[in-house]
Amino acid sequence: MRALPAAAALALAVVTAAALAGGALSGGAASAGRSAPSAAQAEHAVVWAAGDVATPGVRADRVAALVRRGEPDRFLYLGDVYETGRAEDFRRWYHPRFGRLAGITDPTIGNHEWDNRFRGYYRYWYGRKGQRLAPWFKTEIAGWEIVSLNSQAPHGSQSAQASWLRSALEGPGDCRIAFWHRPRYSEGAYGGAPDLNPFWNALSGHARIVLNGHDHNLQRHSPQRGLVEYVVGAGGRGRYKLHNGPSTMVWGTDRVDGALRIVLEPGRALLEFRAPSGRLLDRSFARCDPAAPAPPQ
Repeated sequence: MRALPAAAALALAVVTAAALAGGALSGGAASAGRSAPSAAQAEHAVVWAAGDVATPGVRADRVAALVRRGEPDRFLYLGDVYETGRAEDFRRWYHPRFGRLAGITDPTIGNHEWDNRFRGYYRYWYGRKGQRLAPWFKTEIAGWEIVSLNSQAPHGSQSAQASWLRSALEGPGDCRIAFWHRPRYSEGAYGGAPDLNPFWNALSGHARIVLNGHDHNLQRHSPQRGLVEYVVGAGGRGRYKLHNGPSTMVWGTDRVDGALRIVLEPGRALLEFRAPSGRLLDRSFARCDPAAPAPPQ
């Protein structure tokens, strides 16, 4: 790992000090005798993201255990419940690992559960949350908006989803994280997905971070029109080899499973790929401006 430049090292020191003060290695429980703020009002939050973890095997067990040990304030599941997303698949491979986190989970649907979505995905989340889960939605935490999109449903520029997204992004600021299953940019087995350009076009200038699964490896890409993409698909399934050659990818590995730990504070984020042991694989930072003027749609 290359040494951090002085500015990055200073930023790391500031973020680390704030994280330790707020309990970044746990969920950051509120002090005794004081009411806990809502997730949207919190000044500090730990978010974990992982995809392709609901599959048979010990490796997936280890990735799930990593997330649970991190005591997240929010968990983003990036899709795929193997093999076909039936109710039985959720019961066997998703629920034992992440069911206890259902109340703080923002999911998105993957290609594996899409065909059985009404009998599996939507039924499961209705049972866990007590209300129908929208196919795309947004939530808030620690000064950031979290936008869940659906790369399986129609997503062309004239689709209902793209229209909703443009409306959801109205107003100033770019403190947003968007996530869906299939990555727009990838150096793995599937390559990039240009059909997802309508998401990218709408989010550019309105968000800072994009999270995806689907490709069974870990990747971080350089900013593309202001958006940094993280692929978090090494959840325990057979890993896909990364391609060599010119790429937008600035860091990646196909040799280890893992998940993404995100520490959010208003205006900034610390993002860390972690191996199942907890070992740090890659660290990066993002900043946002809640008052940035909205670009023209």
